[in-house]
Amino acid sequence: MVVTSNIPLASIHQQKSLRSTVTEALRSAILVGDLEEGRLYSAPQLAEPLGVSATPVREAMVDLVNEGLVVSVKNKGFRVTEVTDKDLREIIAVRQLLEAPAVRAITGRIPKSDFPLLREKADELIKAGARGDLRSYLTLDRDFHAALLQYTRNTQLEQICTRLRGRTRLRALRSLVVEGTLHESSLEHMLLLDHLESGDEQKAYELTLQHLGHASQLWARGKEESGSTRPLLFADLEASDVLPSFQTASSPMGDCQLEKAAKTSFHSGTPL
Repeated sequence: MVVTSNIPLASIHQQKSLRSTVTEALRSAILVGDLEEGRLYSAPQLAEPLGVSATPVREAMVDLVNEGLVVSVKNKGFRVTEVTDKDLREIIAVRQLLEAPAVRAITGRIPKSDFPLLREKADELIKAGARGDLRSYLTLDRDFHAALLQYTRNTQLEQICTRLRGRTRLRALRSLVVEGTLHESSLEHMLLLDHLESGDEQKAYELTLQHLGHASQLWARGKEESGSTRPLLFADLEASDVLPSFQTASSPMGDCQLEKAAKTSFHSGTPL
């Protein structure tokens, strides 16, 4: 059934095209949990609190269907897709494997003249987090990471990472704003730029792993075990009882050795 209770959406202030502005507002509402997973919403129902007609909402929902955030229900509306804790952890694990090596690869390759604009983007993001403007924060965070990935000159990588980012759920962000923890996490964006500009690829790599780890723990559940600089996939495989035969039969190396070999291979360009 379609939800009939009040929907926590604020009227939008158009800065881009109306479709893009509505898409960003609905995407942010889904990511932070204002639009509930598994619930069905109609276009007119969502349009009212946004202060727009149903048409741009329907157009925006087409984009969100393509991103995997909602599914279309014929003649009824759109249902927000559900993401389990296991799904979220797997999404973040994949993002770490893609984005951390990408950040390592672009370290030292970003023109010095580009850093003032990148720092401006990071500063806007930090200010949005400090004032609790989650809609702006998530949009700016998305744009910041997309801007960095552009330096890889790999369109497929940009698109895959952006799509995976859109599937992440950050249910605890509102409580983190109240606690001030989100502001602390947002400062990592400026620190990452410091590492990139100084050419410290190892620190840039490790900070990216740690920053993405926040999304699966701190941002999603409001707490995390530690700011780990180890990929989730390696940690999960090490803790798993499912794959010991694979390790024994296929490789004499343990997970730590495999991780080290993977890093060395990526850095040197030598195939494993």
